[in-house]
Amino acid sequence: MMNGFRPVGVAEQAADYLRAMILRGHWGDTMPGRHELAAEMGINHKTVEAALKHLEQQGLLMKQGMGRGRRIRRPEERKSGCSLRIAILTCTVADRSWDYVVDMRYRLNEGGHLVFHTRSCLHDLGMELRRVAKLVRQTEADAWVVMAASRELLEWFVTQRIAVFALFGQRDGLPLASAGPDKPPAYARATRKLLELGHRRIVLLARRLRRLPMPGTSERAFLAELEAAGITPAAHYHLPDWEETVDGFHQRLDSLFQISPPTALIVDSVPLFSGVEQFLARRGLRVPEDVSLVCTDESPTFNWHRPSVAHIRWDRRPVVLRVVNWAAHISRGKKDIRQVLTPAEFVSGGSIGPVCPG
Repeated sequence: MMNGFRPVGVAEQAADYLRAMILRGHWGDTMPGRHELAAEMGINHKTVEAALKHLEQQGLLMKQGMGRGRRIRRPEERKSGCSLRIAILTCTVADRSWDYVVDMRYRLNEGGHLVFHTRSCLHDLGMELRRVAKLVRQTEADAWVVMAASRELLEWFVTQRIAVFALFGQRDGLPLASAGPDKPPAYARATRKLLELGHRRIVLLARRLRRLPMPGTSERAFLAELEAAGITPAAHYHLPDWEETVDGFHQRLDSLFQISPPTALIVDSVPLFSGVEQFLARRGLRVPEDVSLVCTDESPTFNWHRPSVAHIRWDRRPVVLRVVNWAAHISRGKKDIRQVLTPAEFVSGGSIGPVCPG
């Protein structure tokens, strides 16, 4: 499922600088005004104001009223309430290095919590309930952040009355806190764009948890667009099953291109997208002349692609802040099961084009 890096903006860089200076005790109890800080830092006062608001959201600063400087909240104030031991259970080990996961862990630590990754990830455990349950029982944690989990696993967490936050995954309708991108509309737009370009043999390569026991909302949006265009979706072709291993993935690609080669592939996640690119290059197939490609996520590596990559983009920052706020509520004994969706958009690119004649 899930995931990419994003460039850090000037306001966020300024916030990082101010945070470091605050933690060193540079300003005492009250922050200077934005104009004074702008002169000191050599940047625009509007950028400074955005950085200060960023630090307010993190609980590091607090407004004191009109005409008064923001008060710096000391660590003991920010850590009021009970600190939590928060376990992060990612889908794969590689997910731990994504920028928003690193940012989330940093901010939770700043909030006074002890945050750690579990010794195994969901992929290591085969997404098996029995093995995940054993890991949970053997892990000392007050709360869990679980990434890209199956419906079965999330339902189990709910029945165990464990404080859990679902990042992505099949969480719709479950009574638990969650956040993630609202991707179905973007999937639909990507599919319509391919249909407009004349594609009929469009295949969505999705991970198993997105297909079973039933297709997720994004996958259903894809299938609905095919039906609306008069194409009867065939699960074995348009949303094929495959063994979730490197060999299983390439075997499925081999079989797809044997009889009725797809003219367009929508690929779930950046790692799988890289595997598809390597497969097509080995076969001498060109993008987009022979096969159009869409990735359902973004990556900084795409900045180096020619042609540019068509992909789905969404802002990670609201998701990170939602997790931080959830942890703050849980640490104070406040129930929080609010689910938040972040808008996602389809970004067209040079990796898609009209169907090649013949």
